[in-house]
Amino acid sequence: MERKVMILSAGVGSGHNSAAAALQRVVANRPDVSTVTTLDVLTTTPGFYRAVYDDGYFEMVARAPWLVGWGYDQADGPFQLGSRVPWWDRINTTETVAKIKEFSPDLVLATHFLPARIVANLQTSRDLFTRLAIITTDYDVQGLWLTNTFSRIFLAREESRQYLISSGFPEDRLTASGIPVRYEFGQQVNRAAVLATFGLREGVPILLISAGAAGGAYALRIVQQMQDRTEPFQAVVVCGHNADLKQDVDALVRHDTDRFHVLGYTTAMPDLMRVASLFIGKPGGLSSSEAMAAGLPMALINPIPGQEVRNSDYLLEQGAAVRNNYETTIGWKLGELLGDPARLARMRQAAVVTGRPAAATTVAEQMLADRDGQLWISDKAQRSLREASHLDKPERPASSKQRLRTLFDAESGRSAALITDGQLTELSKVMWASGHGMTLERSRLREISTLQLDPTLITMLRNVLGHRSAMKVTID
Repeated sequence: MERKVMILSAGVGSGHNSAAAALQRVVANRPDVSTVTTLDVLTTTPGFYRAVYDDGYFEMVARAPWLVGWGYDQADGPFQLGSRVPWWDRINTTETVAKIKEFSPDLVLATHFLPARIVANLQTSRDLFTRLAIITTDYDVQGLWLTNTFSRIFLAREESRQYLISSGFPEDRLTASGIPVRYEFGQQVNRAAVLATFGLREGVPILLISAGAAGGAYALRIVQQMQDRTEPFQAVVVCGHNADLKQDVDALVRHDTDRFHVLGYTTAMPDLMRVASLFIGKPGGLSSSEAMAAGLPMALINPIPGQEVRNSDYLLEQGAAVRNNYETTIGWKLGELLGDPARLARMRQAAVVTGRPAAATTVAEQMLADRDGQLWISDKAQRSLREASHLDKPERPASSKQRLRTLFDAESGRSAALITDGQLTELSKVMWASGHGMTLERSRLREISTLQLDPTLITMLRNVLGHRSAMKVTID
């Protein structure tokens, strides 16, 4: 059966859109997909909202990084901020909602938490009938990505998957796929051609100094320090969209063009990353996963508190990166690495092991092979998940009524809903039960008075049923 697929992202930085583009390329070549479209949801929002969401975030990173880290920690656990779309987002995404409903996708792939939440809300209100896949774009998963309904969550690494399983999420809804990267990273590179294109020499280590898409000024300080190094190297400095930065770097190295090659924004990063010896830049989720897919070790600088610090921790743990904590010693640290080829070789091998160049294919194949509906999580189950995530509290909720129970579709064997033990007790009073299972019946749900059962639970169970009149479930 051919299906319509919608890929939703949000252009906060470039990573979410890069992951969406990687998925677009894979999905568009699938014979079982009739139509695929990609939408950056921020392009359908008012200008002031877009500026606050994107520019406001990076302004905060520059001026108050501690506040960014605090905000990350506040939303880190499951459902710390709930699962509903806040009113501020709702009133500014009306055009986004209209476009999603107009396209009416059979499958949604979301590479940012904002569109994931929008789609989940539309599903909850029965304004959209689709399947939602959430594709996280950092090595740790943050609570903001979690919605009250989804078909599957794709995670960057197995530890993040194990974290959600230990929190209470059904493991059949979680896949450790890696972060989707461009198709080229899984292909062999014509090394000689790339070296010739950029005037690089074989046999001399290549440093790829990346200022990111926006062009971070730290790249200038790296170049300044590397000018004083005597170790053999050649550097490609990518200044992104920052024309002033490129002009400053060009002026700085005008008498040293044998060692330094300065670029603005370039689409050749996959080629450069596959021929480079070391990447120097920030540990964004996409840039890090691209480097790992290319087998390229990293020297990390200025990680944003929160997700980038977590990314940094993982890459260091894997042995694929070093971190620069002092901007004044970057040149010295890079010199130490250049002087130890055996260490660089070990880091490169660690990067190869860590990389997941086929992540986009994994996501597409998994979601297009799946046929089952969504997992639904009740409000009370969300509260239990939230409380269980606090390390300073007992592992189990204080009340046995808060213990999580999973309802499985007896026909498919897939998890269908997360509820609490207390909700299960109430549900068993009004549903036909036998052994370790029960039958959910739409007609019976209509008959139940809201005084007998939580009305939000009734609404959720109707969504679990979907278009079916009845469904047999088993209980774990």
